Formats: sequence, structure tokens, C-alpha cells
Amino acid sequence: MSELKTVQGQNMESQGGSAAEAQNVRHLLPLVDIGEQDDSIRIFADMPGVAPDAVSIEVDNQVLTLEGRIAVDMPEGIAATYAEVGGSRYRRRFSLGQEVDTEGIRAEMDNGVVTVTLPKKSSHRRRRIEVKAA
Repeated sequence: MSELKTVQGQNMESQGGSAAEAQNVRHLLPLVDIGEQDDSIRIFADMPGVAPDAVSIEVDNQVLTLEGRIAVDMPEGIAATYAEVGGSRYRRRFSLGQEVDTEGIRAEMDNGVVTVTLPKKSSHRRRRIEVKAA
């Protein structure tokens, strides 16, 4: 099983923003499914309302950060007086194990679901050892 873990208990201040910024920005926690294959780990993150160009994925010091900004456009001539979704962001962080090849990480988005593929280093892939008769 992989060493992929969700990073818990981090706020905006510890992520480089100020406490005032943390109060003004609302972060939603995207729901994720994580699957593992012999050669990779896949994260499937639900981010409805996020366009592919509004997704940011970064790796820093073995921590994968997945963010997406929800853009709500009001029809022309209408001013928003109340919005629960406007300006919201999805954010989730994962601590990567040493088995992940961070240079080969890929991502794609389809119908509001971001799929992040984390390839495993060859030394951490399962392989079958052939037994030969002596």
C-alpha cells in the first residue's frame, strides 16, 4: 500500500498567507478517491464548478497541493447581493511517500473531476520474480 496521506490541520497562515487573508478566503475540501495500481497511484478529486484553467497542482518538499477556484459569473445587468459560492476555492494537500516519482506527475480534468496520476519509482513497483528450476 502507498504512503500517500492527507495533510491535516494546516491553515492559510502556515501556507504562506496572512491570518486576515485566511478569514476572507473560504476553502472547500474536495472529496477524493484514491486508487493504486502496480505502477501508479491515482487521486480523483471532485471539484464541481471549477474550470480546467482554474486548477493548480504543485509539489513542494514531498507535499502535493491541489487547488481549484470556483468562478461564478452573474448575468449582465445583475449585481450579486448574496452569494454562497462566489470566490470559493477547493484546497487539499497530500503528503507523498518516497515511492512517488514527482517529475512524472500528470493531471487531467473531466466533468469537474480532477485525476492526478502519481507514477511510482521503478524501485517501488511490484514485480513478479520468476523461479527457475535448479
